[in-house]
Formats: sequence, C-alpha cells, structure tokens
Amino acid sequence: MSHSFAMTTWLSYLRVPFLASSAFATLGTGLLYFKQNEIIYPRNMPAGSRAGEPTPRDFGIENAESIHLPTPDGETLHAYILHPKPSQPRKPITVLCFHGNAGNIGHRLPIGRVISDSLGCTAFMLEYRGYGLSTGDPDECGLTIDAQTALNYIRKSPDFKNTKLVVYGQSLGGAVAIKLVEANQHRGDIKGLILENTFTSIRNMIPSIVPMAKYFVRLCHQYWTSEEVLPKIAADIPVLFLSGLKDEIVPPRMMKVLFDISKAERKVWKAFPNGDHNATVAQPGYFDSIWNFIIEEVMHDKNQKGTLDFEQAEVDPDWSWN
Repeated sequence: MSHSFAMTTWLSYLRVPFLASSAFATLGTGLLYFKQNEIIYPRNMPAGSRAGEPTPRDFGIENAESIHLPTPDGETLHAYILHPKPSQPRKPITVLCFHGNAGNIGHRLPIGRVISDSLGCTAFMLEYRGYGLSTGDPDECGLTIDAQTALNYIRKSPDFKNTKLVVYGQSLGGAVAIKLVEANQHRGDIKGLILENTFTSIRNMIPSIVPMAKYFVRLCHQYWTSEEVLPKIAADIPVLFLSGLKDEIVPPRMMKVLFDISKAERKVWKAFPNGDHNATVAQPGYFDSIWNFIIEEVMHDKNQKGTLDFEQAEVDPDWSWN
C-alpha cells in the first residue's frame, strides 16, 4: 500500500489528547466530579469544531449524503453516508464508524473515503450528540442512544437491506462499538467488529494518564467498561484489533487485554510498532488489515486477500483525523 499522500501532514490538524490530563491534575474533587464530561468529551477541540466542520466536498468526495437522525430523547444527530464511486466495484458491506472523543466527523472523512472509494464499502459516519452539527451534550448514556439510533436507521432503510454490517470504532468509538454490538448481537446482522486503540474502561484510563488522580477514580461516573462487555459478545462475530504500540494515551496493554478476553472464534491482532494514538491509522498496512479482515472474515472470500493501492482514494494531504 502506498502512503505518498503525506498522512503525517493530516495528523497535525487534530493533535488533541484523549483526556485533558492537565485538567485532571488541577481540578479539585468536586469540580472533577461535575466537570468530567467536559474533560472526557472535548467536542470543542480543536477550536471551531462546534461552529463548523469539513465537508465531503472539501475532500473531493462526490457520492456522499448528509443526513439528520432524531433520537428517542429529542436530540438530532448528524451523519455522513459515503457510497463507493460508480467506477468502483461495490461490496455488500456497510461500515458503521464511531469516532474518537475530540473534533467532529468531518475530520474523519479521509477515513470514510478510503473505506468507500478504495475498499468499495458504504461508510456510515455518525456524529455523536454535542459534536459538530449534532445537538445536545455528550455522556455515556447519550452516546449509547446515539449508536443505537444509527443502527436502527441502517436496519430500517431499504438502501442497506442486502448489506452485511461491520462496526468500527477508534479510541472512545471502540467502547461505543463494543457496547452496541453486545446489545444487538441477537439479531445476527452484525458480521464484524473493528477496534483501534480502545481502552478497557475510563476508570482504568485515569491513573495511566495522571497517576495522582488514582485517588479520585471513585468519582468517575463515565464508565465505558469494555473489559466487562466485550466477553459477552458472541463467539461467531469476528473481531479485528488494531493497536499502535507507541500509543501515548491509551496504554497498548489495554488493547492486548481486550484481545485476550474476547471470546471470538476468529479474532485478528494487528500491531503497528510506530503507531501512536493519533497516527496508527496512518501506518503502513492499516487499511490492508481492514481489507483482508472484511474479505476473509466477513465475506469469507480468501481469494481476494492481498494489498490494495490506496492512492486511488486521492485524499487531500492538508487534512487530518484524531
């Protein structure tokens, strides 16, 4: 796979941490309890993320829909649906994408373009409540509702009737994905799960970022207990684990814990020695790993395994994701 489109330049756009560690270090216990949502879900970072966002047109993406979804609790969520180019052989796969905890979905459009234009899958890119063009304020309960709202839309829309569903989450998005898959596995329409740099739980994350904050972990009311939920996912749902071994935010050992406790009969481990929290997605072999997982584990067609020339995605090098 070629990487001549300067991924490192994109990464400079969203160099924001998973948790604002300085905030944990300076807040008193009372403020830590009441303000932790602002720390865990920094939807205003980088500056301007709530005022506007990059659009598919900014990346030369033509086959895109911008939609708005009402939630059961009265919020309105924004999402992009990216379809493969007419010239690209289309696969009966829909990838439901959950982003990390900062920025907005517009910043992840380069990922969606590779999924749609290079892999030939449909990318459904949800924007959580309180992020970008979505209304509301984020918290664990709300993001859980948001993920279910997106899945319900896919299930009811005739456009997705004959596709297999793969759920893909980065960092916080991995925790969202795990929770969604576990709650919906009984329907049998979720055919794969992809996790990148995901933590075991928020409470486990805090001491790894700010050791002194370990004394205040009991005050954390955002749990995201992936280590408890992941083992409940049925063994017949394959899982791909993408781990950046230089991740400075989520300790790589947490991804290894999740891999070890997963009950999946078909689980794939892919480590990236030079991948940090933001740049794992830019490492050689990242999208090849997703391609081979979809072909072999979801479509069960080992004859198509191999590498692709992802330069066909023609991503603008001036943008980035986190």
